Amino acid sequence: MATLARASRIAPGARVTERYAEVLSARDVDAVVIATPAKTHAELAIAAIRSGRHVLIEKPLALSYDDAAQIVAAAETAGVVAMVGHLMVYHPAVQALTQLVRTGELGEIYYLSSCRANLGRARSDENALWSFGPHDLSMIDLLVHRAPTSVTARGESYLRPGIADVVFVNLAFEKVMAQVHLSWLNPRKERRLVVVGSKKMAEFDDCSDQPLRIYDRGYDRPSEFADFAEYLTLRNGEVSVVPVALAEPLYAEVQHFLECITERRVPTTDLHSGLRIVSWLAAAQDSLDHGGVPVRMTS
Repeated sequence: MATLARASRIAPGARVTERYAEVLSARDVDAVVIATPAKTHAELAIAAIRSGRHVLIEKPLALSYDDAAQIVAAAETAGVVAMVGHLMVYHPAVQALTQLVRTGELGEIYYLSSCRANLGRARSDENALWSFGPHDLSMIDLLVHRAPTSVTARGESYLRPGIADVVFVNLAFEKVMAQVHLSWLNPRKERRLVVVGSKKMAEFDDCSDQPLRIYDRGYDRPSEFADFAEYLTLRNGEVSVVPVALAEPLYAEVQHFLECITERRVPTTDLHSGLRIVSWLAAAQDSLDHGGVPVRMTS
């Protein structure tokens, strides 16, 4: 009841209820946002879809691949607009970084390294992998644009038995590697993604008021020594700030959802992208449960 009272204070014109069935039976409700504990996503999303409502489901899409696949199947049968809340995909700095990668500004991508850590609320319903991981994995998915060949994860449960509060995930792609550090047990807040390419490097720092930088740094091999791997020259060039409009990613995400409904478009973060990320998370969890054994991925 306290939550409903708070919601009423924030949006006094909104109807509030504790009964989900009341939402799905209302004739003036065309779309539903599922922003509930992840373990309830599948049940609530499928009920909304089968009632003919468009749905926006918070990340992760579900806590198992089978549940996520059932949501996808239900949406395809119903023909509704359905998307997953991979918020970082709608961040203007991430969109600008994606353009840098796709236009070849950074050259051939070598590896990506991300950190999403804080001294924050320790969850009891999901571990750091499932709570934080969708953010970084969805960005890596957008930038690398292909599936990993294997996933490895190691972590520890220091605060609550069985709930990993620090996890390190390694994803191996064809010629590309990605490393992800996830934790709510860290001395300071970090939201950073580094992309290292053959020409330049880029850093997205979501804790900075200048979130995207390009580093003209790396190693070059003079053309006259192209046949000799040992002849490399260090390039330590300038650091440039990429101008980025500081728009609110959540607003952009919701606006996109509404546009997809009115224009009957497929969302950027459709349910297939949600299913894909859940498959990576499930592989990482499998590796985590077995002491860091690499899990092979099938295409």
